[in-house]
Amino acid sequence: MLIPISIRDLYQSLLQGLLDILGEKLYGVYIYGAAAFPETSATGDIDFHVILSEPLVERERLAILELHQALAREYPPLGAELDGYYLLLDDARQTSPPAHQLRPEIRDNSWALHRAHILAGRCIVLYGPDPGTIYPPSTWGELEDALWGELEYVEEHLADYPDYCILNLCRLMYSFETRDVVTSKASAAAWAWEIFPGWRRLIDLARRSYAGQATRTDRQTMLSEVGELFGFACQRIGKSRQTEENE
Repeated sequence: MLIPISIRDLYQSLLQGLLDILGEKLYGVYIYGAAAFPETSATGDIDFHVILSEPLVERERLAILELHQALAREYPPLGAELDGYYLLLDDARQTSPPAHQLRPEIRDNSWALHRAHILAGRCIVLYGPDPGTIYPPSTWGELEDALWGELEYVEEHLADYPDYCILNLCRLMYSFETRDVVTSKASAAAWAWEIFPGWRRLIDLARRSYAGQATRTDRQTMLSEVGELFGFACQRIGKSRQTEENE
């Protein structure tokens, strides 16, 4: 896929900084999420894994934090939105959520979904071997558990990120109905726009917001209607689960 020059420079600076800090301890760097889908026209952050052959020491942790601060200054706005997960190679090869080597209090509850995306080729390899040699495949049971976790997260943040919640509800409905979790919010929104004409206006508002074009009125509309969409999505997901159980 074609990577915009500004983002490519950010990626290269990130990688060079990590190599300077970690040397041979750096095993792989993999970009995933919205940035790895060609149909995604805008993304609020950049998700990536940094895989380490050995644990970080305090000097390296501090240097990495300084690197992120420098990238935030040099590459606004995305430089400040680098959502990196630092994990050990041995942990990356497990199905249980790995420990975050930079922020131990965090656990990746969508680990099964991220593995599925990466193994399906929805990733950009900045450094390291083919991710298929590292990440284990996900079972549908693991994926379904992660999808329920995503739905709970949406419910908790309806008033915080209504545009994200609208688009992610589209993706959750699509994933539960098709058992295909390797899709972007943009692609799932296009699917939902066709399937659910009554929600087209709200989907369009969320798309506009992601493109940085939403007005204050648009946001108020999303805030007032996203709860109703959440209820609709829960009903739709419940029906798809019931159909699956009856088959």
